[in-house]
Amino acid sequence: MLGLRAQPLAVSLIPSAFAALLLFGMLSPAAAAENEPVSTTVENQVGDPRTTARRIDEMIADTLRQKEVSVAPRCNDEDFLRRVMFDLAGTVATSQEVTLFGIDPDSRKRANQIDRLLVSDEFSLNWARYWRDVIYSRATEMRSRIAQGPFVNWMAGQLRDQRSWDDIATALVTATGDVREKGQTALIFAHGGQPREIAAETSRIFLGIQIQCANCHDHPYDAWKREQFHQLAAFFPRVRTRRVADKMPRSFEVVSFNRDPRTDRRQRQRVNPKQLMRRFDKNGDNMISKPEVAETRFARNFDRLLKRGDTNKDQLLSIAEIKKLPPPNNNKPGRGSAEYYMPDLENPAARGTRIDPVFFLDQLEQDEQPSGQDDLERREALSRLLTSRENPWFAKALANRIWTEMLGEGFYTQIDDLGPGRSAVYPEVLDLLADGFVASNYDIRWLFRTIANTETYQRQIRSRDPAEITPTFASAMPTRLRADQLYSAVTKVLGVNESLKRPLGQGKGMYGQDRSPRRQFSEVFGVDPSTPQADITGTVPQALFMMNSPLINGLLQGDRATRLGRLLERYPQESDALAELYLLVLAREPSAREQTLCKQYLREVGNRREAYEDLMWSLLNSSEFLSKR
Repeated sequence: MLGLRAQPLAVSLIPSAFAALLLFGMLSPAAAAENEPVSTTVENQVGDPRTTARRIDEMIADTLRQKEVSVAPRCNDEDFLRRVMFDLAGTVATSQEVTLFGIDPDSRKRANQIDRLLVSDEFSLNWARYWRDVIYSRATEMRSRIAQGPFVNWMAGQLRDQRSWDDIATALVTATGDVREKGQTALIFAHGGQPREIAAETSRIFLGIQIQCANCHDHPYDAWKREQFHQLAAFFPRVRTRRVADKMPRSFEVVSFNRDPRTDRRQRQRVNPKQLMRRFDKNGDNMISKPEVAETRFARNFDRLLKRGDTNKDQLLSIAEIKKLPPPNNNKPGRGSAEYYMPDLENPAARGTRIDPVFFLDQLEQDEQPSGQDDLERREALSRLLTSRENPWFAKALANRIWTEMLGEGFYTQIDDLGPGRSAVYPEVLDLLADGFVASNYDIRWLFRTIANTETYQRQIRSRDPAEITPTFASAMPTRLRADQLYSAVTKVLGVNESLKRPLGQGKGMYGQDRSPRRQFSEVFGVDPSTPQADITGTVPQALFMMNSPLINGLLQGDRATRLGRLLERYPQESDALAELYLLVLAREPSAREQTLCKQYLREVGNRREAYEDLMWSLLNSSEFLSKR
């Protein structure tokens, strides 16, 4: 070895042109764009994904023509296969898959490949992991991470069984049970049963509306009022999370808290003024003072009673004042509360104003929610309002999210900041996509199939001048791989299993949380999927891990025990070996210029094995490998 991986900054050991091109992703395209026409053999029925995809392309093309903007041509087979494999299956295509796809003469091969991936287990697992990151990236209850594995298993099962999006949303909003056994408890457990946190995330994830800004005041930019936010939170006061007793590893459960103070005996028990006076009035003045209750169990509550009942502020409690004491505040967010109270900003210690549940979207007809409803009745009522066909934001939120994730840019600037006060680009396209999604009965695969079949999705990446405003959707956008996608690609390229053969120190914390290599890799490379692509940048720890990790570098050795070693043994001719190396790592063949640069480097090094180790290391660390092209 040349010591390149031990000292990643010593790029002078590789010819400068090669290092610049290879390491920083400035590699040339592998082949010219193909001219294969779009298949016009589609089922002529309302809601057919390919019919809808073609209409979407026509609408976007018409808008761009009016702006006198030319669209990028269709990407080649290699780029399409790599792109769709990452988007749907969450991993890179194998060398054999790239080759066979390229020589397949079927004009419908792209549509067929999309269909195959959508029924694969990899699709279900890939998007289950995506939704895990959406929910847990903003978790406020850190202990909830013990339930990430159960959630992924549950969500993958929902997707595998082709459950509709409204069914999945309903299950997440109405869940109860042990968090290690019921993956659908993830959303509620991630926020410790806190009504305000759950309400904010419910709106953000399922409607794309960030109403949480109205928690303390009317929303500064939207129409939402503070009362509307707390009316949404009022659907959740009677849910709570608690530890499961005598269970190892430790676990928690989401339960309904349906105690009603009007019927609960313990709540109806009132303080007996005469009894208190007989017990604590030691000087016989019909007053109770703090010294008189000292060293009794009543002492720890006396200051609070004074604050609530001492009307004349003499630091004493009379029988009349004790009789007028208000009932205790039963509002205990996260631990269950009979009713929901909007906090008093002027007096945070006060109970606040009782609020009944009301959904904040006025265009939906909704029944009045009686304050006496139990927990599940409230949450089921909310789920019906969320998923109603009359609620346009439920379908739009997912359509915009999946489109943004697959194309790198969406109809709204923020993936989760929609709403009537926001403006979309191509709003008629989003309406068409959302309406088709509703007509499909919220079929998640319909949405993916439609988007993946558009020419807009299949465009080439085209360099964009940062100084110019480039029209949205005129060309494809490169995007960074999510942590799970990158981990899957690394293990697949290196030819090793999930544990990388050499565990990174697996173990369990006190709550049995996942410490697998994949989980630890995600801790370094993971980001909130709702973050705009423009705000996602690589970090120093990420670069150092890919460049200097002894684990990865050990698997880059050119001996027979590694994928690279077997490749070199099988292909003695440099042109063949280089072609296979590029297919393995980047899912494409090298360009003529890349072949020339690599062969030049091989001659300069003089040691075939060391040179190929450095070449493979450079490809793994290139921005092209770390991105979806």
